[in-house]
Amino acid sequence: MAIEKIIYTPEGQFVAGQRGYFLKLRAMVSEAIGARELIWRLFLRDFRGRYRQSVLGIAWAVLLPFATVGVFVAMNRSGVLTIGDVGVPYPAYALTGLTYWSLFSTGLTACSSSLINAGSMLTKINFPKSALVFSAGAQGIVEFLIRAALTAGVLAWYGIAPDWRGIALGLLCVIPLCLLMFGLGFIVAIVGGIFRDVVNAINAVLAGLLVLTPILYPVRPDSPVAIMNAFNPINHLINFPRDLILYGASATHSSFWITAFLSALLLVTTWRLFFVAQARVLERV
Repeated sequence: MAIEKIIYTPEGQFVAGQRGYFLKLRAMVSEAIGARELIWRLFLRDFRGRYRQSVLGIAWAVLLPFATVGVFVAMNRSGVLTIGDVGVPYPAYALTGLTYWSLFSTGLTACSSSLINAGSMLTKINFPKSALVFSAGAQGIVEFLIRAALTAGVLAWYGIAPDWRGIALGLLCVIPLCLLMFGLGFIVAIVGGIFRDVVNAINAVLAGLLVLTPILYPVRPDSPVAIMNAFNPINHLINFPRDLILYGASATHSSFWITAFLSALLLVTTWRLFFVAQARVLERV
């Protein structure tokens, strides 16, 4: 019986003979699993600190989507923007899209400042730095759950009863969106730790994406916006699950699964880059 030779390194313990790529992949996963309690504690700290000095607190997660939808309703009624027929009451259509969007935007924004907010912890305490990114991105997941409850209430208000299979698939489609958010999150965390103005740049880019991506309005298949969004991963990862929930089916399933696969590949690539480069990056944070 062959005996495996275990090699101990600062990055963890590995089986001899395995290739370097899989060694790092194994170390990354082991590090994240081992840091699950730390990720939870960091998340609680950031989540409480986010709303601690706010008068309305967590109610902002409910008020902001209502305010955004109200602006678009007002523009539609005044003729500034023609939204057209979406097949369901517009508030239900818009809030469902914003619920998925909040996961991506809130999580990515938090990831961009995750290393900066850690402060002196980075140099004084030895811990897996990827825990900072995962705990920051979890804020988007919690905000998604809050707004999902709000959206369910709006659907019930309008008497919309989605098929349970559409709801189940729509919730499972959150996973690829999380993969994309964390995949980009590791990159913006590295760049944001070196260049402080990345946080402001991320907010500006997200604001532009919200307008250009058909989240709050539908587009004709032959329009320039639709052609541009054929290459926009956010478009596929948000509109596909929304179609499943509101209409029970979607014609963009191929684009969704391709985007989901690329999102998973992006996460593995950027996570590995973060894992390898974190020591050098911390020297400049």
